[in-house]
Amino acid sequence: MLHLLKIDLKKMTSYRTFWVIGGLYFLTLGLGAASGMEFLKWLARTFEDFGQKLNINRIPLYHFPDVWLNLIWSAGLLKIVLGVLIVISVTNEYTYRTLRQNVIDGLSRAEFLTSKILTNLLLSLISVAMIFVIGLITGMIYSPSLEIDQMITDLEFFPAYFLELFFFLSFALMLGILIQRAGLTIIVLLLFPAIEGIIAAKVDNYAPWLIPYFPMRSIWYLIEWPFPRYAFQEIQDYVKLSSAVIVIVWTALFNYFSYLKLKRADI
Repeated sequence: MLHLLKIDLKKMTSYRTFWVIGGLYFLTLGLGAASGMEFLKWLARTFEDFGQKLNINRIPLYHFPDVWLNLIWSAGLLKIVLGVLIVISVTNEYTYRTLRQNVIDGLSRAEFLTSKILTNLLLSLISVAMIFVIGLITGMIYSPSLEIDQMITDLEFFPAYFLELFFFLSFALMLGILIQRAGLTIIVLLLFPAIEGIIAAKVDNYAPWLIPYFPMRSIWYLIEWPFPRYAFQEIQDYVKLSSAVIVIVWTALFNYFSYLKLKRADI
């Protein structure tokens, strides 16, 4: 397994695009996730009315345990950047014929796909680790109390965040293998949530119970928008087991469809 991961990482790290997109992703992830409170302070200093109407120090954005869900949901918005990175990685295999060369050199198609899946797993784990470290540091800075029970509350959202990332990267991997053209694949990746939303709106009139089973909608229900709670609205502050199961099933299907395409394709 480690050997397959090294093979794929060696190919990816040889592309300048990998370093540019990967660097931008993790830089934005770190700075964006950690700078929310500083942004609110800047608003309060710049716009006096904003600071008078709202005491930003009373908003527990970075207080334990709120910090975990807030950061995880916000970081989930950036998964499209990693998805584009995976699309470029996969489509380059076809553009530069490295997939064909790997197979000629003795790598099976299943092993090739495994190397890509392992890369997706690694990127997902690194993202989870970054958010955990950022959340821990900012929580310790801004939280009025550091009670251990508060610090460990809501940690179940980290496995859910990992599932969300791995699901999306598996979807990007499948699209790259099916379409094989970087530009077109990225367009489909970007437009798919909107297309699914239009379909879901139509289905909602006849069979609303089907909507949670739609691929992109399944991760919406996995980790829901947390900020309405600051307007005294109820939110889903837990991970539904049913939502997690749906995401896992879709992830398995994406990787299986990728395998079927590779198995039957003339490379």
